[in-house]
Amino acid sequence: MVTTKSQSNVLRYDIVGSRRFSNYCFAVIVAIGASGFLLAGISSFLKINLLPFSDPLQLEFVPQGLALSFYGVAGTLLELYLLYVMAIDYGSGYNEFDRNSGKVTLFRQGRSKSKNIELSYKMTDVQAVRVEIRNGLNPKRALYLRVKGKGDLPLSEVGQPIALTALEDQAAEIAKFLAVPLEGL
Repeated sequence: MVTTKSQSNVLRYDIVGSRRFSNYCFAVIVAIGASGFLLAGISSFLKINLLPFSDPLQLEFVPQGLALSFYGVAGTLLELYLLYVMAIDYGSGYNEFDRNSGKVTLFRQGRSKSKNIELSYKMTDVQAVRVEIRNGLNPKRALYLRVKGKGDLPLSEVGQPIALTALEDQAAEIAKFLAVPLEGL
């Protein structure tokens, strides 16, 4: 998360969405794999070698070429979905704490303007900032905002667990800014 402070009365954290380096790498790998499978399937059907590094002409179209074509089409559809999600930057947004208006705003980008999520609460309804740390095979480091009548709302972004020191610093900064207790540390 990136901290942006425009005024001393506003605290804002930008959330990274699906435009991550890891997603770009995964999209490139899926595109290469899908095109390879699709070209191998088409080569076995047309009996023309479309791949310079292998010889798919030895494959029978039914069932090997057909299966390769299916995997190629499925990979291409996955690739199109990944490109769409990255184009709209799904999941990006911000957490804004504004003393001037007395509001806490959590915003996340959806598939369209009507699917965006924007939650606003009064600062007086915020009860605590909670930190959840779980180590092991599936580590989790998350930051939550406890709001009266709403439960715990996630503040941290999805993806790799953030560094413990950064999580602690951010939690302490938000708790101090909102003048609420910090739980979980």
